[in-house]
Amino acid sequence: MDTFISHSPAETEALGEVWGRAAQGGWVLGLQGDLGAGKTQLVKGLARGLGFAGRVHSPTFALVNHYRGGRLPLFHLDLYRLDTPAQIAGAGLDEYLYAPAGVAVVEWIERWLPALAGNAGAPATGLRLRHVRLETLSETERRITYEDL
Repeated sequence: MDTFISHSPAETEALGEVWGRAAQGGWVLGLQGDLGAGKTQLVKGLARGLGFAGRVHSPTFALVNHYRGGRLPLFHLDLYRLDTPAQIAGAGLDEYLYAPAGVAVVEWIERWLPALAGNAGAPATGLRLRHVRLETLSETERRITYEDL
């Protein structure tokens, strides 16, 4: 597990940008953190690293935002309004969660992880998941821990 301390929203975006430059198709980033922890800031940087120049915002009411025009398509999911793995499955999100045709970022990943654990106790074969936790340390500082599963 790696740790990055961000001292500003710009630093959080810069980390996302580095990840976006290195991203490959089929990659899933699962974000976990309280409201205001910087999840969307990280996604803004990721989109920039993929070469997407447009506006990025949280898909809280849409469930999924699609961003095209970069090196790879970016699918930004927000599971906040879905309470159980059954609701997530019923929302038809499998194409983004298990085999995205680009890069998928999933906010509130902890709502999907129980379904993964119930799937033979491990991520699906070939699934590339980076689990990212964002923790608020102060008004501007965030601890970002991440590991590739």
